[in-house]
Amino acid sequence: MEINSFFKVLLSLILIWLFGLFVKLYNTLIAKPLKLRLALQKQGIRGPPGTLLLGNLLEIHNAFSHASIASGTSNDFPVSHNIQSILFPFVDRWLEKYGDIFMISIGSTQILGVAKPEMRKILAPEFRLEKLKGMIKLIQEAAVTVVEQWNAEIEKAAQGGIAEIHIDEYMRRFSAEVISRTCFGSSYIEGEEIFSKLTTLWLTVSKNLEFYAIPGMRHIPTKRNREIKALEKEIQTSILKVIEERKQAGIEKNLLQTILEAAKSSGLSQDSANKFIVDNCKNIYLAGYETTAVSAQWCLVLLSVYPEWQNRVRSEVIEVCKGQLPDHDMIFRMKQLTKVINETLRLYTPVPVLPREAFADMKFGDICIPKGLNIWLLATTLHTDPKVWGPNANEFNPDRFENGVAGACTHPYLYMPFGSGVRICVGQNFALLELKILISLLLSHFSFSLSPKYVHSPTYRVVIEPQHGVHLLVKKL
Repeated sequence: MEINSFFKVLLSLILIWLFGLFVKLYNTLIAKPLKLRLALQKQGIRGPPGTLLLGNLLEIHNAFSHASIASGTSNDFPVSHNIQSILFPFVDRWLEKYGDIFMISIGSTQILGVAKPEMRKILAPEFRLEKLKGMIKLIQEAAVTVVEQWNAEIEKAAQGGIAEIHIDEYMRRFSAEVISRTCFGSSYIEGEEIFSKLTTLWLTVSKNLEFYAIPGMRHIPTKRNREIKALEKEIQTSILKVIEERKQAGIEKNLLQTILEAAKSSGLSQDSANKFIVDNCKNIYLAGYETTAVSAQWCLVLLSVYPEWQNRVRSEVIEVCKGQLPDHDMIFRMKQLTKVINETLRLYTPVPVLPREAFADMKFGDICIPKGLNIWLLATTLHTDPKVWGPNANEFNPDRFENGVAGACTHPYLYMPFGSGVRICVGQNFALLELKILISLLLSHFSFSLSPKYVHSPTYRVVIEPQHGVHLLVKKL
């Protein structure tokens, strides 16, 4: 009798738990998404129909699977740089059918896509002008190392002062060295294990972005999920090890010290403080490492394709620097180089989508944004919109920045390679300083053109990067 009563109670508890689980899943997968969609539909906002659980994932996945620029070589480099229509053709279709503002679903997440022209506190002080000037020597040293390594490649090639160089790893090592030394007081060699594991984690996750959008998929113990979990644990251990070594060696005032002080004063438990430190270090490593490296790659590609601009910028660098290493004042005077970098970041912006989530009901213009809605600002669309940039929006024309960003487009806030508003990347000036010092030094020592091995095929793997890398023919001046 008592056993029967026990099983009845147990069965009742299980049924209550299952009912609660059902209600939670129903709210998460059906009720909440439907409520958000209805709120937008009432305002006349439409979008492509999706399926339960997957939303528009299948259409996006199929587009990514087939997205590629027709393979070419340095002899048939495309005049148009409209990577939006190649990498994100579904966005073009949605814009044409539903207008500048549309709604889509990624799994159960409801997203408002915005391509409409009308529409940090702790780390920020570390990237102010006075701080950046103190970092210039370290950036110069890292850039000089690249020059020395390319000189060694040319001497080894012994082909009339020309060498074919696969530049990808050089750009990554430069970026990693600068981040490690300026922000954490260590060298690339010390942080090499962290960078290697972060890159592996980055590539593993990027191959499964659509998969992880399906509710609950990231919690299923698949082989890939186990690999990701193990990598994250190894990265945390490696970062905490570097931090402990820096503590024992005596940390100078740098970004790492700022993060440690913030964690110490936060009142967090030890585990939470460690997570805060590791997450911030990972963000800095990733945000400042891959994006800067890939921007340098695209800039060198474009200078190789447009030799008139390569010569123009080189002449400016030689005139300004007069054989000296570029410092902050010299960089500030390099107007032609600034225009080329701005145009590179416009056409090949590393991060094509800027996501935001509404934590409360709000109103933008005539549109009511319900709490829980995700908003995607489509940078690739805004950067190549003829209404914003003129009829030559898909062409490489650095002169459009002759009068700065404000003179290049109808609304300066629509140029957003580093984001915009209060959430703009705090390392924007730091990244630009890196790029200008590196590119100016390379131009003053070498001329370069695309190798016949180069195939122009941009791809999107978290950042927009050359799918097959960049091979250049580099000649010593």
